[in-house]
Amino acid sequence: MPNADPPKPDMPARTLTGRVPAEAIRHLRLERLAPHWLERARSLADLTADISDAMDSLGLAGAIPATHLPCQLPGHRVVGQAVTVRNVERSDGVAACVASGRGRMGEHEAYNLAEPGDVVVIEGLAGVSNLGGQSAMVAARAGCAGAVIDGSFRDPETSRQLGFPIWSRGATPITGKWRLQTVEINGPVRIAGVGVHAGDLVAADEAGVVFVPLAQVPAVITEAERISAGDRRQQADIQSGLPLDQLAARKYK
Repeated sequence: MPNADPPKPDMPARTLTGRVPAEAIRHLRLERLAPHWLERARSLADLTADISDAMDSLGLAGAIPATHLPCQLPGHRVVGQAVTVRNVERSDGVAACVASGRGRMGEHEAYNLAEPGDVVVIEGLAGVSNLGGQSAMVAARAGCAGAVIDGSFRDPETSRQLGFPIWSRGATPITGKWRLQTVEINGPVRIAGVGVHAGDLVAADEAGVVFVPLAQVPAVITEAERISAGDRRQQADIQSGLPLDQLAARKYK
C-alpha cells in the first residue's frame, strides 16, 4: 500500500504476555497508515457522518449508528487503527470455571501489541464484561485511544476517570472472567455485522462508529474532505441569509 508507513525492522520485538496461545495471534505487527491520513481524518468537522457519506459515494459499507454502539463517554471522538480481539463464550459452566481459578480472557495481549493511538476493537458477548476497569487502565497506559466493543463492559466509572472512551452495547456488573475466552488477537472480527481487519481505520464519535478498510483509507478520506467542504459552503450560505429557493438550486457536494 503506497500510502502506508514503511515497516520498521529495527523495532524491538514485543515480549508476549502469554494470555493467549501464540498461534492465536494472527499479526504481531500491523501495516501502518502514514500519519497524515489520520490527521486529515481527525480534522473532519462531522467525523463519522463525513466518512459514512464518503463510503456511500464509493460503494463501501462500514458505518454503525450509536443506536447499536453508543459512546459511553459523551463528547469524545477517536481516530486510529484497529487492534482486534475475538471473544467467545466458554463451554464449561461458571461454577466449574470459578473452581478452576483459571480465566481465559486475553485482551491484554492486544494492548501489548498496540501502538499509541490504536483503537481496541472487540467482538464479544453482550451482558457480560469484555473489558473491565483494570483492563481499561492497561489499555490507556499502553496509549490506546479508546475501545469499540460489540458486547458489554464494566466499571464505567474507571473509564470515565481515565478519559478512556468506549463504544459498547452497554455496561454490566457481570464479569467475563469465568464466561468468556479470547480465541484470536489481530484477526478478522465482526462488529454489529461489519467485518473489520486489524489495521483498518476506526473513526468514532457520539453519532456512532465507522470502519474503513485499510486499502480504501486514502480514497475515503479524500472524498470525505470534499463532502465536508461542500457542507461548509452550504452552512455559510445559510448563515448569510441566502433565500431558500437559491439554496435549493445550488449543488454543494
